[in-house]
Amino acid sequence: MKKIPFKSPLGILLFAVLPLAIVLAVSGIRLDLTKEKRYTLSDNTVKVLESVSKPLVVDVYLEGDFPASFKQLQGETKFMLEEFRKINPKIDFKFIDPIRTKMSKDTLMAMGMQPSMLPDIKDGKVSQIMLFPYAVVKYDKKGVSIPLVVQQTGIDADQQLTKSIENLEYNLVSNIKNISANKRKKIGILVNQDELNPREFQGFMQLATESYDAGPVIPKNQTELTLADLPTLKQMNALVIAKPRKAFTDGEKVILDQYIMNGGKTLWMIDAVNAEMDTLMRSQKVMPFPVDINMTDFFFNYGVRINPALVKDVKKFALLRLVTGEVSGNPQYTSLPWPYFPLGIAEKDNPVTKNINPVKFEFPTSIDTLGGRKNIKTRVLFESSERTLLKQVPNYVDLKEISSVDSLGQMEKPSTPKIYAVSLEGKFNSAYASRIERKSYPGFRTTSPENKMIVIADGDVGRNKVLKGEPLPLGVDLLTNEQFGNEQFLRNALDYLLDDSNLMELRNRNIEERLLDRHRITEEKTNWQWFNLLLPLAIIGILGGLFFWLRKRKFE
Repeated sequence: MKKIPFKSPLGILLFAVLPLAIVLAVSGIRLDLTKEKRYTLSDNTVKVLESVSKPLVVDVYLEGDFPASFKQLQGETKFMLEEFRKINPKIDFKFIDPIRTKMSKDTLMAMGMQPSMLPDIKDGKVSQIMLFPYAVVKYDKKGVSIPLVVQQTGIDADQQLTKSIENLEYNLVSNIKNISANKRKKIGILVNQDELNPREFQGFMQLATESYDAGPVIPKNQTELTLADLPTLKQMNALVIAKPRKAFTDGEKVILDQYIMNGGKTLWMIDAVNAEMDTLMRSQKVMPFPVDINMTDFFFNYGVRINPALVKDVKKFALLRLVTGEVSGNPQYTSLPWPYFPLGIAEKDNPVTKNINPVKFEFPTSIDTLGGRKNIKTRVLFESSERTLLKQVPNYVDLKEISSVDSLGQMEKPSTPKIYAVSLEGKFNSAYASRIERKSYPGFRTTSPENKMIVIADGDVGRNKVLKGEPLPLGVDLLTNEQFGNEQFLRNALDYLLDDSNLMELRNRNIEERLLDRHRITEEKTNWQWFNLLLPLAIIGILGGLFFWLRKRKFE
């Protein structure tokens, strides 16, 4: 029998590829040959996993009889958790079928899981399959439920699955980091400037307390921030200022400036114009006017200016439900476009805004970035469409404008897209470095370490609705039955500001969809079935014939 040359294709297969495959299979080593490195954990993920010091268990409720698309999500989740366990043996996981184990729906919902209902068609009969696509992370007598499926409207099932897989690593590792942290970071909510009241801000507080310790920051003298408040501010990793309506004093601005110079993160939700929908619904007309909180020079220092003019987006807007008629004494409601409630739709890959529902703004104004500042990276988070109008104030806003969205009112003119929200990142310079106010602050700093800030030109973006005295979830509009992305946007904003492990960049991961041509599958289904049936038989026949021929040749 002839020897097989090492350099021949068969020799390479037998002496190089096959032994390598056997070694990899036995050792458990995997090679990631995908273009986007979808099966390779990031360095930051590895650091978080290595820091887990106690046993951590992940219960995945994604087991049972369900469609192939969820089987793929199940496989991706299992693979990732296996990689987690390789990095740190203290991390373990198990897959649970809640239907087979007879777990009640009420129990699962009490754990923070919402069921997904999927259609199942078999033998011409349509039924529904109930799924709970969640993972529960348990660590040191604590637990948290993690949705494995991205909740985003306006996309089909395949896109939703792809986005869920893209978000899987961040979703799991960020929650593992939060639950296993020895000390939670602190968020202060400034309470001094006539901000949103507790009921209107309860939705934000709930999302903030999921991962952080959040509480109010109230000046010691009950009037304004002073040097006496420094110990409290120094404990806060981030400060949230939500819709202030009372002007900041010059002394308070120095305190806030130095809070930022010492590394404090800030989230600003600012109304430059006073316009309330409740007043408009009662009187059908309202006169918005500018609100001066004495912060123009403060934001100018960071290359940001908030303009006191209402933005009307006549292309991307939310609907307003109004009574438009009456039948037999029953009011008839119609949902109509309201350009003063524009939608923030992410059109760029940014970890703060990616894969979330449209964010609803209410009477927002616009932000100018003033060409940026040295050492500061400015990123636009949301902006209006190219069909944008500006309404200068003071000027009337009338509900009748709802019937003529594209019309130009008095003092209005066509404008370019306007910015609603920006993030600022870098080393900030103090606005008071060359001013006499610096002498009143002990240990004054002129430059900050690497820092972050988010500025939103709408104070209502973080306000939840209140129905009969009870607060509704943030982003929920009961009148139009829509779920906006305000909650996820603000959760991502906090995570971005306080992300010292740089995990947020994982939300920018893109996985290329490599889907089969369904139309071709339908047309060629029978041919491929016969091909798959006959090909193995043909290969066996050819190998058998080749073996018989070689044996006959050798011994004849």
